[in-house]
Amino acid sequence: MVKEMAGWVLSFCILLVVNGVGVHASEDLQPYRTAFHFQPLKNWMNDPNGPMYFNGVYHLFYQYNPGGPLWGNISWGHSISHDLVNWFILEPALSPKEPYDIGGCFTGSSTILHGSKPIILYTAQDADGAQVQNLALPKNRSDPLLKDWIKWSGNPVLTPVNDINTSQFRDPSTAWKGPDGKWRILIGSEIIKGQATALLYYSTDGFNWTRSDKPFKFSRETNMWECPDFYPVSNIGKDGIDTSFQGNNTMHVLKVSFNSHEYYVIGMYDPQTDQFLLATNDFSVSNTQLQYDYGRFYASKSFYDGAKKRRVLWAWVNEGDSPSDAFKKGWSGLQSFPRSIWLSDTRKQLVQWPVEEIKKLRAKQVNMVSRELKGGSLLEVPGISGSQADIEVVFSLSNPSDAELINSDLSDPQHLCEQKNVSTSGSYGPFGVLVFASKNLTEQTAVFFRVFKGPNKFQVLMCSDQSRSSIAQGVDKSTYGAFLDLDPLHDKISLRSLVDHSIVESFGGEGLACITARVYPKLAIHEHAKLYVFNNGSKSVTMLSLNAWNMNKAQIVPMD
Repeated sequence: MVKEMAGWVLSFCILLVVNGVGVHASEDLQPYRTAFHFQPLKNWMNDPNGPMYFNGVYHLFYQYNPGGPLWGNISWGHSISHDLVNWFILEPALSPKEPYDIGGCFTGSSTILHGSKPIILYTAQDADGAQVQNLALPKNRSDPLLKDWIKWSGNPVLTPVNDINTSQFRDPSTAWKGPDGKWRILIGSEIIKGQATALLYYSTDGFNWTRSDKPFKFSRETNMWECPDFYPVSNIGKDGIDTSFQGNNTMHVLKVSFNSHEYYVIGMYDPQTDQFLLATNDFSVSNTQLQYDYGRFYASKSFYDGAKKRRVLWAWVNEGDSPSDAFKKGWSGLQSFPRSIWLSDTRKQLVQWPVEEIKKLRAKQVNMVSRELKGGSLLEVPGISGSQADIEVVFSLSNPSDAELINSDLSDPQHLCEQKNVSTSGSYGPFGVLVFASKNLTEQTAVFFRVFKGPNKFQVLMCSDQSRSSIAQGVDKSTYGAFLDLDPLHDKISLRSLVDHSIVESFGGEGLACITARVYPKLAIHEHAKLYVFNNGSKSVTMLSLNAWNMNKAQIVPMD
């Protein structure tokens, strides 16, 4: 993904120099640096690139500015791990030095050809300002860390020709192999006449690519598609599937990025004809469109982890503070905690859950069971940090038929969360947790549920309300919302939240809906941040269980 930021970044840097503002990290803003979400030691980071598992090592590449905390001089940062939790930071794998990538080494993917030959395909901006696709290879495949990468002598491998907009041609996907032995990739584009498109290309060797006569998928309803991802999911379990798998009991997912969100569709893929027939709604700007995450979560990449037979998902979580704050901190941008992803039991959507390795960071645990939360209840969870924790809580309702009425089954969940916020009482809800909560609740970030009775079904609304998250001015305090596909007459309502200093990743209904938020409290930091369970609705709810853990810090260090 290419961020068109160069102009305002230059202007902002000039302003900083004029006013004597330095670019060193300021200690008073370091409470926002995370403990277990990946970020470089300093500087700017955005999209995850080319994640893969190869010869026993996890590799994460990412858009990186080695020279400062704002976008620019975009390179491929590179870090490796053995457990997806603790990371060693290596030197950048790719830097913009050649005529075909002098404007920046932008987003791309990795593919392991024939089981043992990893390659990188990446977008770059050439000396003429056009977006082109390039290829890189490991200098030494026997190096377990793959520290050094060589750009292919045949670059660029693809250029925007004919009807392709030269500034809208980017982000090659991981390749998959068809039954004809040819590799396939998707590239995000916008055809000049206004179609958002995933272009399909073929190759017999992974180096030389030919465009298909037909686009893989397109839409006239949306703007440019970035960061396409295409992969199979099993409909008989949670195990992940290799990207090139051909067989029964599978469906396929196509994900594209636009409007600052990650939208996906599920369907049946015919590898003989490369037709993709949808089982869910097509891409549109609609509140019914499926999304990976309904908060700050963009430019995601997934990969197949053959060691644990799972598909793992990452995304860039951008900042909600200002460019001047980035200079004071000395950094900008996080990666979401890696998630396992699989098809739900209904086969209508995906389920996401933090990878199991996160449990090795769990420290002190607090457990509560069978607590009735009457209307107006506020229950502090003692001994657990409200700024660095892993929280799981399960609720049930005694009589959902008493839920407040809603006029439409197609209401916009984010607007509902904004209108019926944490302070607005209903019948069932809001109930949930308060994290980053300060003394007297002057600051609080609320993640909660409300239950409505619609014309045809119950609606379980999940909200992440940052409206009171900070007394600071000039930081984003958005409220996000999503509906959970569950029936409160028969199903429990569960919430899991990963809380890490300036990020809250929340998973509702055991991963049926996910919301990621950024927060910048001034009061509720470190030991001053508390955790509460609450019920502001008029009806009682039962907290069946709560398990919360303080979290240790992951090791994210430079490789010696």
